[in-house]
Amino acid sequence: MTDPLAPWQQRAHDQALASLADGRLGHALLVCGPARLGKRAVAERLAAHLLDAHMPRAAHLIAAGTHPDFTVVTLQPNREGTRLRTEIVIEQIRELSEKLSLTSQYGGAQVAIVDPADALNASAANALLKTLEEPQPGRYLWLIASNPARLPATIRSRCQRLELRLPPRDEALAWLRASGHADKAAVEALDAARGHPGLADAWLRDGGLQLRKDVAGDLARLARGDAAPIETAQRWVADEDAALRLRHAADLALAEAAGLTDPARIRKLARWFDAANRTRDLLRTTVRADLAVAELLLAWRGDEVQRAGTGSRTYR
Repeated sequence: MTDPLAPWQQRAHDQALASLADGRLGHALLVCGPARLGKRAVAERLAAHLLDAHMPRAAHLIAAGTHPDFTVVTLQPNREGTRLRTEIVIEQIRELSEKLSLTSQYGGAQVAIVDPADALNASAANALLKTLEEPQPGRYLWLIASNPARLPATIRSRCQRLELRLPPRDEALAWLRASGHADKAAVEALDAARGHPGLADAWLRDGGLQLRKDVAGDLARLARGDAAPIETAQRWVADEDAALRLRHAADLALAEAAGLTDPARIRKLARWFDAANRTRDLLRTTVRADLAVAELLLAWRGDEVQRAGTGSRTYR
């Protein structure tokens, strides 16, 4: 909580703070923008500002998750405790609504964050709508969403919007360098992330950039017929990075489509992009992951071999 905000986060924070000072910040706020831009950090910093007047140690308590007037609703572990659920459920929202109906512990504001709000299931969304329709003084409900279009229009219409946007390239590079990344690596990662500094930073820290290169190499070998789809699929799903590999694969297809002018080829890549994302969703089900990924890679190789046979550029 005490770390400085990134420049694009600071702009969003200052915008909301100005609205708060002018009395223009309502009880419901939708904080949106691409994933990994720091929306939660901005929301928590705003919460600390609101709550600090009644509890000077608010920022530290929020960071520790122990502030009695600050609540976060997020994805919970499944029954087995092996992974997080994919939805926020109605019981969580009912518990939140009950807490917001109680008196503040420190006699001031109460702040609740729902993150990710775009993971609310239908029942939870309906319950949240009732809470939004009956605002109470001093209660602030902030929704964080990377895909706000997934929220019902009835919820979006009741929220003010605070949007975080990708920063200018120079600003993003300066931030990556200040975060300790070498210039060459920062440039390479930012280019691969298409200007997204948060994503570039994460890839540089957790090896995601190398994983992306490995996925690109696999797709190129499949296109040339130098790799077998089934064996490649088995390797892709053999560890915890299976979903991330598919995310990279989909993104690489999208990046290739962005540089093309052939409408037919663009449509094929768009369909494969959708298929890659559907396959990634299947990893959370009981479907055999290796077979689902193998089917996807067979479709990639079949299309790429046909294209190579016509003299078109092969995937790189």
